[in-house]
Amino acid sequence: MNKIFYIMGKSASGKDTIYKSLVEKFPQLKTVVLYTTRPKREGEVDGVEYHFITPKKMQEFKADKKLIEIRGYHTTKGLWEYATIEDGQIDLESASYLMMGTLESYLKIKEYYGHEKVVPLYLEVPDVLRLERALNREKSQEIPDCQELCRRFLADCEDFSSEKLKEAGITKSYKNEEVTNCIENIVGVINDGRI
Repeated sequence: MNKIFYIMGKSASGKDTIYKSLVEKFPQLKTVVLYTTRPKREGEVDGVEYHFITPKKMQEFKADKKLIEIRGYHTTKGLWEYATIEDGQIDLESASYLMMGTLESYLKIKEYYGHEKVVPLYLEVPDVLRLERALNREKSQEIPDCQELCRRFLADCEDFSSEKLKEAGITKSYKNEEVTNCIENIVGVINDGRI
C-alpha cells in the first residue's frame, strides 16, 4: 500500500535538511509543494519550496473547495496562510509521498487520506539547539526578524505540546541533534514501509 511519510517538528528542528536528504535517497517518493501567502525568503524559489500566492488566490481555492488543509499564523508581519490544495499532486494509487508540515496539518492530511496511509516522522531537538539554529538562519536574512523568531518558538511550545502529540497518536520521535543518525533512523522506517 502506498503511503505518505509526513515529516514534522518545531521550527529549526531540521525539517528542511532531513526532507532534502530523503528526497535524494528515495527518488521514487513523490513530493508535494504546498501553497503559502507568506513572502519568499531569500534564496527560495516559487514552485520549489512553496507556491507563493496572494491572499486573494487563497480565497479562490477556499471558494472552489480545493483545500485539503489550511492553517494561518498571525505573524509580526500579518496573517500568513499555508495550505495543501487538491490540485492533482497526490495520487496514492500510483505512488508513495514525502511531505512536511505541522502537527495540525498532519492531522488533517491523516483525516483526508486515512490513518493507515500516513506515517508520522516527528523530529525532536533540544530547545537550546533549536534557538541557536533559528538565530543562525535569521542572521542570514537580509532583514532579520527576531520578533518573528521568538513568536514561532513560543507558538511551537504550544502547538507541539506532549498532550497534543499524545492526542495525535504520535508515540515515536526522531532525535535530530546529529543529522546523519536521524536520517538513518528514518530511512529504516521508510524501507520498512516497503515503498
